[in-house]
Amino acid sequence: MHGKIALEEHFAIDETLGEPHAFAPVWPELSRRLLNADSCLADMDANGIDMMVMSLNAPAVQGIPDAATAIAVARKANDRLAEVIVRHPGRFAGFAALPMQSPEAAAAELTRCVKELGFVGALVNGFSQIGSADNATYYDGPEYRSFWETVEALDVPFYLHPRNPLPAHAPQYQGHPWMLGPNWAFGAETAIHALRLIGSGLFDAHPGLKIILGHLGEGIPALLWRIDNRNGWMKLPHRYAAKQGVGDYFRRHFYITTAGNFHTPALQNVMAEVGLDHVLFSVDWPFEDIRQGSQWLDSAPLSETQRAQIGRDNAVRLLKLKI
Repeated sequence: MHGKIALEEHFAIDETLGEPHAFAPVWPELSRRLLNADSCLADMDANGIDMMVMSLNAPAVQGIPDAATAIAVARKANDRLAEVIVRHPGRFAGFAALPMQSPEAAAAELTRCVKELGFVGALVNGFSQIGSADNATYYDGPEYRSFWETVEALDVPFYLHPRNPLPAHAPQYQGHPWMLGPNWAFGAETAIHALRLIGSGLFDAHPGLKIILGHLGEGIPALLWRIDNRNGWMKLPHRYAAKQGVGDYFRRHFYITTAGNFHTPALQNVMAEVGLDHVLFSVDWPFEDIRQGSQWLDSAPLSETQRAQIGRDNAVRLLKLKI
């Protein structure tokens, strides 16, 4: 399929590049790609991708405990991405990096990125460390309601991207580092954060919010029935602030991308649970292979109408792209 749009594709600046860790064997090439966002253009052309929506690598801004530094790094990263977009009209769009260490600063930076830089939403790498490297702050608390009000008013999506849990908060992974990252911990951590947002009553207060999850929904679609069935067991009232079942909010407010999860049965499950209109193509470049993700979508057992919706049309509508 030609004309695809990919939503979860990454770049870095020097301040966010970090250390190689698990990527050590391929770090020279991976870091080169992260620091040169437009190095993917040839692969895009070869695999029928018209546009990539770029976002900062993880955990990046979310891993900076000092709020003033986080604000400065987010602004620098967003300005750098804006330069890439200007150099290649029509090929790239931007999700803003946000200093969630300060809800007010995050709202101001998102407003600037949307209204001045033309970005199409935000991507935030999970919880933020605020004031201390041992702190993990999630965005379901009352101090973030004014931020969410800004997101709703701007009418742009918020992409909740994974990061690993803090080691001190995750003793269950000790001795099993293979479970960290995309193998398991990314999805588990992000699913918990998404469920916290739902249970907090956020979507009752702000019914216009749109949240994006990658990796075919971080495991939530497969568990929606069980979550709501247990909440309703023996007709006991659920024990969270939200007024409706988890599935009601998930199907209305969440959009799911294929980033880094090129598995047809999982895609079919997501389509059945949230509906075709809420499923979008992504690769997760440069951590995943553009060719693999593109060829998978191009050959998946979908009608051409379904393929076009996932590959392009849903992104045009959700992001209000003028292409």
